[in-house]
Amino acid sequence: MTMLKSLKPRRLAAALALAPLAATLLAVTTPAAWAQAPTLTVTPVMEKLRGPWDLAFAPGGAMLYTEKCHGLWVRLPDGSTRHLWGTEGAALAAPDIFCQGQSGVHGVAVDPAFAQGQRFVYVFTASNLQTDPRINRVVRLQVAADWKTVGQRTDIVPDIAFKDARRVGGPGAHSGGRIRFGPDGYLWITTGDNHDPGLPQDPKRLGGKVLRVDRDGKAAPGNGAPAGFDARIYTYGHRNVQGIAFRPAGQPNAGQAYTSEHGPNHSDELTALVAGGNAGWDPQNRPDLKCSDGYCGYSGNPFTMPMTDTQRFPKAMLPAWNNEQRSQGMGPLAFLEGAQWKGWNGKLAVALMRDQRLDIVTLDGPGKAASVETADLPKLRLRSIVPGPDGALWGSTDDGQILKISPK
Repeated sequence: MTMLKSLKPRRLAAALALAPLAATLLAVTTPAAWAQAPTLTVTPVMEKLRGPWDLAFAPGGAMLYTEKCHGLWVRLPDGSTRHLWGTEGAALAAPDIFCQGQSGVHGVAVDPAFAQGQRFVYVFTASNLQTDPRINRVVRLQVAADWKTVGQRTDIVPDIAFKDARRVGGPGAHSGGRIRFGPDGYLWITTGDNHDPGLPQDPKRLGGKVLRVDRDGKAAPGNGAPAGFDARIYTYGHRNVQGIAFRPAGQPNAGQAYTSEHGPNHSDELTALVAGGNAGWDPQNRPDLKCSDGYCGYSGNPFTMPMTDTQRFPKAMLPAWNNEQRSQGMGPLAFLEGAQWKGWNGKLAVALMRDQRLDIVTLDGPGKAASVETADLPKLRLRSIVPGPDGALWGSTDDGQILKISPK
């Protein structure tokens, strides 16, 4: 708990940005830019947790965190913790939650009006309140001022697809589950394709989508969903979105949402979202591919089974960055803001879970990746990264830690 690891940024890595079907080499960051990067210190804050998944900070410094199989917790500024919602022992029991495969209690978000008395916290979870099939849902919880009781649960989005059937792989795969309030005041929800070949392009079902709703779960205005689509859908044609963040004020296209998702065995993608846009993932009906249960997602390569299929969908949203042709598990992401980040101020931090590293992406004016560098950190499988009120980047790891990465 007391060990500190002070590290200097190592030599910057080249990266690849995706053309529709082929990668082009990004510019290698110059030594001058490298010298402007901050020195990083990693400080463990909590250890031996049981599958920590996501983090969110409330006004006043309380940190909310989820455990995949156990529910929602809060760590107060004095370091004490309380189990707010979930399994036995929580302030408010949730006997319907469960974890299986990749799914369970995932994202957490704090209401933007929390400090004004709207003491609502939002959680994405797998639930067996409905069976055959089971379902993912987003719940809204009202927490007391002393953080000792949870007085109300409202299921605001009760119908997000969950993988029960054994198609490719096992139950619980590809649920997505990251939730964040955008600068527009609306709640953004990422979902996955469940290994269901038709789900990403399905206009009515909510898997393989990014949703945008108000605090009651109703469709936000301006979602731009095509005619015949569920109005809560902001973008569709996704594989399994693991991260979402919003371009900071003062930058071109401020407030635009960026998502990250890892490909099947190639083509991790960082994408700037456009209202009503199609991300181009369609893992069905592929000629010359042998597709188990009709799901072709693992059967091809970047050309025969592309993440962004511009042949089927010429107007698909092109990725801002494609992480080479080998999937490295692109996961959570967060924009870095503040002078403490020096040359990284305003850049986008992206965690690569499989490769256990953190990349820093520089976006150009239109929003494409202009360069990528790798932070000099120990190997960390970061499941979540969020900016903290102290100016550090906080993260949870699959090793059961919550830690902070501080610049200096």
